[in-house]
Amino acid sequence: MSEAEPTSRVLSVAELNRLARLAVERALPVAWIGGEISNLTRAPSGHWYFTLKDNQAAVRCAMFRNRNQFVDWRPENGMQVEVRAQATLYEARGEFQLSVEAMRRAGLGALFEEFLRIKNKLDKEGLFDPGRKRPLPERPAVVGVVTSPRAAALHDVLTTLRSRWPLARVVLYPTLVQGSTAAAQIAAAIATAGTRAECEVLLLVRGGGGIEDLWSFNDEAVARAIAGCPVPVVSGIGHETDFTIADFAADLRAPTPTAAAQAATPDRAEWQRRVDHLGRTLNTDMQRRLHGLAQRLDGVARRLRHPAAGLAAQSRQVAQLAHRLNLARGATLARKHQALDRLAVRLAAARPDLGHGRSRVATLRQRLGFALRTGLDRNAATADALAGRLGSLNPRAVLERGYGIVRAGDGSILRDPAAVAPGDALQITLARGDLAAVAAEAKRRHPA
Repeated sequence: MSEAEPTSRVLSVAELNRLARLAVERALPVAWIGGEISNLTRAPSGHWYFTLKDNQAAVRCAMFRNRNQFVDWRPENGMQVEVRAQATLYEARGEFQLSVEAMRRAGLGALFEEFLRIKNKLDKEGLFDPGRKRPLPERPAVVGVVTSPRAAALHDVLTTLRSRWPLARVVLYPTLVQGSTAAAQIAAAIATAGTRAECEVLLLVRGGGGIEDLWSFNDEAVARAIAGCPVPVVSGIGHETDFTIADFAADLRAPTPTAAAQAATPDRAEWQRRVDHLGRTLNTDMQRRLHGLAQRLDGVARRLRHPAAGLAAQSRQVAQLAHRLNLARGATLARKHQALDRLAVRLAAARPDLGHGRSRVATLRQRLGFALRTGLDRNAATADALAGRLGSLNPRAVLERGYGIVRAGDGSILRDPAAVAPGDALQITLARGDLAAVAAEAKRRHPA
């Protein structure tokens, strides 16, 4: 609250706590604070709540999930830690607390500062200059390894070397890789490898661990031993995210021991493919050269040989040509015979079967005769029936039964007596002749 505001104003608790929080955050900037963890609680939300204490005081701390997810180790009660935190006030309860942004084990800050000091010092001396880096041998016959005989990294390196480049002989320079005397032993092992000069490349390897576990490789003596070694050095220390002073001093830094073995040796399968390809290319070139030389030799020989040898060669050539001609003629005749055989088979397949044709003609002839006879009989019966019906309709047949046809004088057939008058001349046709008559009387029959 500023002095210009009236003193009679009454603040709410929320306003008071907010002003107090702002005052604390302005007065106390973000800082590193060391102490012991107690009352650690991991909430279901992912946030961490704990108390940071020393012999004289304690303070509540909160580390939210978006911050604690970057801590790559598991804090527990009783651990000595250093936290980077902002002093603040939890307004809801008016509690003073620290909002933690980062956490590390106690002492790591000093180690990191020492790391930077050594790195800067050696960098100024030029030990890390890229111009000092030496190329690795393409196909080393002897590979040296500086590590502990009991380290898992040694097993990984040996397995990789056996699979990639079994031609290389491996020389182990044993040393401790962790502990108070490890740095001196590592530097001595590198110096021994350089003095003995029995290997073409030197691998400095160790498995993963924390900064304190890898600290021996941050020693200045180790870096100077690497820089002074006449043999190219490949470092493979820890994991991909781990960096040591030895990595900067080495001629090549690999992320893991296995990767260091891979970087120092060629791939046997790839080299085998290359050798096979070169062998095929060399064989092709040699064959081509030999053929060319043979042709040149033949040309010289033709110019230098005796006439009798020429005649003999020509005789042999004629004999060869005659033999080839006979073979070609025989092959041609064989092909012609085969073609004739195929044509004969096709002709035999296409030629009609006369016996079968004759049998079929005889059968058809019988069937035709039977059909003709049957048709004629059927037509004769039809004709007889029609003749009977026609005969019954013939006027002469009617006349034979005693009937007659009466015609008028003009020859027209009379059907009605009213068509004539008494005294008209008539002509009556009978079955066997005609009669002349005169109409005496006309009588018309009435229908019954």
